Amino acid sequence: LLFQALKPRNFTLPKVNPMKGKSPDSSQTSFLMNGLSEQLNPRQPIYQLSKIIDWESLETDFTRLYSRRGRPAKPVRLMISLLLLKQLHDLSDDQVVEGWIVNPYWQFLSGEHELQWSAPIASSDLTHFRKRIGKKGAERLLKLSVDLFHPKIKAEEVVVDTTVQEKNITFPTDAKLAKKVIDTCRKIANKEDISLRQSYSRTAPKLLRQASNRKSPKQKKIAIKATRKIRTIGRAMVRDLLRKMNDKQLKPHIDTLLNSASILFQQKYDKDKIYSLHEPHVECIAKGKAHKRYEFGTKASIARTRDSGIILGALALPGNPYDGHTIDVVLKQLKRITGTQPDILIADRGYRGEKDFGKTQLMTPSRPGTNDTEYKKRKQRKRFRKRAGIEATISHLKQDFRLGRCFLKGEVGDQINVTLSSAAYNLRKWIRFRLEIFFNLFYKTLKYLFCWNLNYYPVSFLT
Repeated sequence: LLFQALKPRNFTLPKVNPMKGKSPDSSQTSFLMNGLSEQLNPRQPIYQLSKIIDWESLETDFTRLYSRRGRPAKPVRLMISLLLLKQLHDLSDDQVVEGWIVNPYWQFLSGEHELQWSAPIASSDLTHFRKRIGKKGAERLLKLSVDLFHPKIKAEEVVVDTTVQEKNITFPTDAKLAKKVIDTCRKIANKEDISLRQSYSRTAPKLLRQASNRKSPKQKKIAIKATRKIRTIGRAMVRDLLRKMNDKQLKPHIDTLLNSASILFQQKYDKDKIYSLHEPHVECIAKGKAHKRYEFGTKASIARTRDSGIILGALALPGNPYDGHTIDVVLKQLKRITGTQPDILIADRGYRGEKDFGKTQLMTPSRPGTNDTEYKKRKQRKRFRKRAGIEATISHLKQDFRLGRCFLKGEVGDQINVTLSSAAYNLRKWIRFRLEIFFNLFYKTLKYLFCWNLNYYPVSFLT
């Protein structure tokens, strides 16, 4: 009654989605100190990035993924900024949360208006947020990074290439996989309170050590025998579990036991082999590298503009498909992100085959000895030299933006990782572009004020 009597006539409570999370009000700052916007350097690229991103549209898109029931969630802007900063600086979930506490520019990017002294979230919250947004949410963040640049980049020719995104698994051998099956069976038995006939907790590690000496001439026979015995033990443990488990106990572990049986019975030259028990979708991919014959992971496709070097599309392709058969899905993603389909798509000879995909023409280097005119040869040579720039882009993605090894789980994790890596690459390119503009302006200002020809002065003087 007191509230009803004292409230103004035009006062209404704001309607806020309880699961969306509420960002702090920018107008309410402490009277003891200025807010972050007054203390920080407005020319700093992260500061400018926080101003140029359309946070309202992002919150509108991601709020649909939340319900109105349950505990209120963290702000969408906070979660998105932490995901981007994690990929941008090649950090783990724990490291990005720790870095957020000590970096005021990161806090300003995430929507804070005063310096915070405690962690905003637990690192596991990023895992839950990635699961919530899925592939479509990660693609929305890639579109965000593309929209930061001038729209004319969407009219450029597009270069496409594939690489391997390795999974965080050990190099598979028969003995190690069989040992993993034994350990998994023991965990399932403990969880379901099943008494196994024998646990092999001392025998299995001993056999694995013997099996590791296969390349020694004196120990080769012992290693082969140990490998055969450890696989036999694995089959016995799987059969023992299947005998003693009822339908209710078997239901949550049926996929794991089926994969375990496949691992124990697969042979050297079988197709569709399983190389990891916890990541059964991993493929063995050979890309012709001299230093690394086989890579265990997922094939990833990267589409980049030819001249400006902006990544417009990034896809994880499960199943190790032929490169020429991936053009359709690449063009569909480019249309979702840019709204248009490129006229020319440039690729290497690994994409040879069909050349026309609607209005898009696929161009690959021609074989030596073709009867092309000299002008056409020069034009093609220039175009395909530009195409080689995507190899450096892929190298940067692997070395600096967490594409070299995927630590996220499953096929969804592969897709999210390659998409967020590409978004972080675009953000880094935008930041460097802003720094170049600033230093060029500084150089021209000095030249204008002091009437010096700075081209004749050494670099040390300018610095």
